[in-house]
Amino acid sequence: MIDLRSDTVTKPTEAMRQAAYNAEVGDDVYGEDSTVNRLEELAAEKLGKEAALFVTSGTQGNQIAVLTHCQPADEVIMEANAHVFVYEGAAMSALAGIQPRTINGVRGAMNPKEVEAAIRPEDIHFPETGLICLENTHNKAGGTVIPLDNMAAIKDVASQHNIPVHLDGARLFNAAVASGIPVHKFAEQTDTVQFCLSKGLGAPVGSMLAGPKEFIDRARKWRKRLGGGLRQVGMVAAPAIVALNEMVDRLGDDHENAKRLADGLANIDGINIEEEVETNIILVNVEELGLTSEEFIQKLKQEGILSGSYGTHSVRLVTNYGVTKEDIDTVLHKVNQIAHKKLTY
Repeated sequence: MIDLRSDTVTKPTEAMRQAAYNAEVGDDVYGEDSTVNRLEELAAEKLGKEAALFVTSGTQGNQIAVLTHCQPADEVIMEANAHVFVYEGAAMSALAGIQPRTINGVRGAMNPKEVEAAIRPEDIHFPETGLICLENTHNKAGGTVIPLDNMAAIKDVASQHNIPVHLDGARLFNAAVASGIPVHKFAEQTDTVQFCLSKGLGAPVGSMLAGPKEFIDRARKWRKRLGGGLRQVGMVAAPAIVALNEMVDRLGDDHENAKRLADGLANIDGINIEEEVETNIILVNVEELGLTSEEFIQKLKQEGILSGSYGTHSVRLVTNYGVTKEDIDTVLHKVNQIAHKKLTY
């Protein structure tokens, strides 16, 4: 099968498997796992932050950030299609007791003036604005890179109002590779950052949460409260170190394959690309074929291709470490056959 459902389906490299096998381990709750300690130091260094914390998933990292930044009944500003709002099970409301305040962005980017207007004034009727959340790359906007100047403008607004900024940077390294801007430059525009190790970077599990040391110390306690205090975590931290050292530059291959796929699909009658492709996510609209996304997905599956639904007629395809240029050509051939048959008959 050619698996384009997500970049979470990547398998660890041989170097990662060997690293896991040979990892020095200890009890991380006691701070004795030297391998995860090295990973946390490496992640903090790459992001230009004081400290970092290994967490089990991007969702856990984002929710720990919200819990650490906010008080119950605070309000958090975010883009209307942000992952933290759409895909994290209302966790910030369920766990932190906060209220989301959403702003419609353009390709995932919020207007700084609208962000400022959304900040609550001091009034007994209103919640306190406790946090502003950004997302880069923006998943629902098709893997869009949020411009650095947009992030900087929002950070300026936040600083003027003494409000922290958290970045859901699940695919932040994709943004850095696609834009040519060092990852720490994006991180500079935020107080805290979460990024995933288990997407395009190919590690088998985990994410990192980075920020000031005092913040990370408090976040570590929230991780424990959520059941995320791990023991011999070096077994999964070792592959993550390999991912950060060896798998960043190759993200450009995924971007190249995504653009190759998007360009080819755009030339097939009945197929429309919904967003300009900047990184490794392609959103395809199949309404002109007279198919729902689920019907199109089933036809692809019958041809040995896996994809995901992103709406009634929208299908998401995500290039990743396991997908080759030859696979892209195969997908284009199969989609062309499906479209031709549907339009002809």
